[in-house]
Amino acid sequence: MFQYLYHKFVEAPILIRIFGIAVFFITFFGFAIHFIEPETFPTIFEGIWWAAVTASTVGFGDYAPVTTAGRVLGIGLIFIGAGFLSAYFINLAAVAVTSQNSLREGRTMYTNKNHLIIVGWNERSKEIIDHLKSLSFPRHIVLIDDSLQTNPYSEDIVHFIQGNPHHDSTLKKANLSFASTALITADQNKNEAYADMHSILTLVAMKGSNPALRCIIEILTNEQVVNAERAGADEVIETNKHSSSVMLNSIHEAGTSSSLQELLDPLNGGYLKLVDPREEWKGLPFGELAISLLQERVLLIGIQRGKETIINPSLSCKIEAADELLVIKH
Repeated sequence: MFQYLYHKFVEAPILIRIFGIAVFFITFFGFAIHFIEPETFPTIFEGIWWAAVTASTVGFGDYAPVTTAGRVLGIGLIFIGAGFLSAYFINLAAVAVTSQNSLREGRTMYTNKNHLIIVGWNERSKEIIDHLKSLSFPRHIVLIDDSLQTNPYSEDIVHFIQGNPHHDSTLKKANLSFASTALITADQNKNEAYADMHSILTLVAMKGSNPALRCIIEILTNEQVVNAERAGADEVIETNKHSSSVMLNSIHEAGTSSSLQELLDPLNGGYLKLVDPREEWKGLPFGELAISLLQERVLLIGIQRGKETIINPSLSCKIEAADELLVIKH
């Protein structure tokens, strides 16, 4: 039994060991002074009280040994007890600093649930985090990146995990099993094909650990879109394709790029959403429903029918029960 307790004590963190030794010495000296000077310290508790305030060098003076033996015991307590208490508080401060550094440098595990994981630190992820912060996003954000050395935000806004996003150890630190959504951004410092392979590998690792996780992935090359979908991506963002479309519009019509940016900027109230049709909307012509929704400051721009998205259909196009309405909602 003694050997078992000894091994448990040796395996305990140093902070607990020092605290345990300090408590032992304070209790021992409290008992000892009570038996040496029972008139000055009539109870064991008063002896322990004296030992605690003496070891901490507070020394209130309400109790003090009067015999030579008691004073020698007090000298021993000051040398031994004060040393252990000082070591305890020094280690306590060191643990606090180490813990803060570990949190800032991305070595601390995230323990909450229902969070958003963003993979990759770049201008796009920075813009997304800044927007979500401005919109008082209700969920916490976990940022995973292997190039950053410290958290670019305060810990109350973003929890940073430093590491490779397709390593299990990194995903466990991000508490992936309890996350609700993951956004995988492409590393544009790499070759486009290699960046897509890296993103898809991260997607496979995430879906393997949490199949229910909603994954949004950024893909740079058109050839890898189908592979991302096969790997389980819920949404694929083709950045280069979207950028090319905006550039093409700008060639044909000057000023459309800034207008499109303003239109879809969440800070300006623009949300592109898919909405299920209400019961009373089913069977209505597209034009009639569009006019009706304008009264609610909702701009109907198209419908999604199965896998087909129809932008600006004919005014007589009937809304079907299985359709989803593509709207810009304020």
